[in-house]
Amino acid sequence: MSTRIVVAGTDTDIGKTIFSAALVQALDGYYWKPIQAGLAGETDSEIVARLSGLPALRILPEAYRLNTPASPHFAAERDGVEIDVLRLRPRDVPGPLVIELAGGLDVPLTRRLLQIDVIAGWKLPVVLCSSTRLGTINHSLLSIEALKRRGVAILGIAFVGDEIPDTESIIPALGGVRRLGRLPNISELNSDTLRKAFAANFSVPDILGVGASGP
Repeated sequence: MSTRIVVAGTDTDIGKTIFSAALVQALDGYYWKPIQAGLAGETDSEIVARLSGLPALRILPEAYRLNTPASPHFAAERDGVEIDVLRLRPRDVPGPLVIELAGGLDVPLTRRLLQIDVIAGWKLPVVLCSSTRLGTINHSLLSIEALKRRGVAILGIAFVGDEIPDTESIIPALGGVRRLGRLPNISELNSDTLRKAFAANFSVPDILGVGASGP
């Protein structure tokens, strides 16, 4: 079976879509966003398509496209649907697959089901994206703890944002996970600048590598 990686975030709006675009570009793979909540403007799949430069067929259609930019359970209720976990099973594709989650790990998909419990059932490894902004230590360590408690393998943590050396060292140390690198803010963001920034700060073999941290 081809490589399949889940990209999770410690919160919403922390750069995991940009990281996902860079990762799927580096892997020359496929991208899937199971749940898109919010359809005004450019969707995450459209952002990844634009920044990765991958053919359209490599961007898999979302299982759910919800109108409201909100927690998936609420956005689904506003649209008069209930998210069915059976539609959230990752597909087999002829190449690496990057799966980007919606918001943070503990967002509810229904009134009874958290996103993290669905991905625990997938039994796929996770790259945890974390910003370097204030509050990230708490959010990151809680996210790592939640993943480990459910037996989800953590490939490592990828930071996004300005360099903050102490933050970038203490989270992996206390959380017991690998620091994979940091994707800096890119002033002129496009497919080429993203590719170069990712290559300068991350190693694909290291991300895929041996030594993934589990519980």
